[in-house]
Amino acid sequence: MLIGTDKKKFYVVGAGLFTGVTVALYPVSVVKTRLQVASKDTLERSALSVVKGLLKTDGIRGLYKGFLTVMTGTIPTRIIFLTALETTKVASLRMLEPFRLSDTTQTAISNGLAGMTSSLLAQAMFVPIDVVSQKLMVQGYSGHTQYTGGLDVARKVLRSDGIRGLYRGFGLSVMTYVPSSAVWWASYGSSKHYLWRILGDNSGEEGTPSLLKIMLVQATGGIIAGATASSITTPLDTIKTRLQVTGLEKKISVKQVVKDLILEDGWKGLYRGLGPRFFSMSAWGTSMILAYEYLKRVCAKDEDV
Repeated sequence: MLIGTDKKKFYVVGAGLFTGVTVALYPVSVVKTRLQVASKDTLERSALSVVKGLLKTDGIRGLYKGFLTVMTGTIPTRIIFLTALETTKVASLRMLEPFRLSDTTQTAISNGLAGMTSSLLAQAMFVPIDVVSQKLMVQGYSGHTQYTGGLDVARKVLRSDGIRGLYRGFGLSVMTYVPSSAVWWASYGSSKHYLWRILGDNSGEEGTPSLLKIMLVQATGGIIAGATASSITTPLDTIKTRLQVTGLEKKISVKQVVKDLILEDGWKGLYRGLGPRFFSMSAWGTSMILAYEYLKRVCAKDEDV
């Protein structure tokens, strides 16, 4: 578990770094969520119009609807995610050693397994936070209920549906985020490895790669991973979001959500919010991976050789 790493420093510094990234990119999640739940009669159906509408009615605060709820669950969720990620990655590499795969393939598989496992474990804590925060994100938009805060949402959901209500869309959430995380980390690991082959990794020579070169490879890998994952999993994310934010008085099935989306916009309805989601996954992924790789460097223990 996080071998060669100062665990306390890893979690404390990591919490600060990921909080900063969340603050910077949170508005994109609000815009994406609103686009995904918009009805055919909603006037604000582009990212720009959603932003203008939020700024007009609530100011900058409108771009951070549900933010406090998300931050409450983000830190423990990230701890679970990062611990499982590092642990599974090391175990996967050891497991794959006898198969004598190419370095690129081995990296892709181990990263993919690590991303899948860590995301699966994190969902148990993340889904209730996701349900509450998304209801706050869309309140007052396209006819959705108004709430006084995260506790008000949780109280009303529990009163209406019990604990099951806070896990509404859990299956779809797992189906969305687990493959998404697996694809993201597999794409990132393999693309980064491939980029180093093209650029030439001279870490074994006298000079090591410059920090700028390292960051460029990591950032490019993050963008490629974000583009791949968002393209594959956006339809599931759109369905999941609609299912989770449906009014408490309405019971709706996945089949009905798909029918409604296709009826309103054709098959492209399943890709609502693709632009913001692609930007969010690429920007978040790039920022997160730079922070993550930096975190591993600054938290590495000095060991005597």
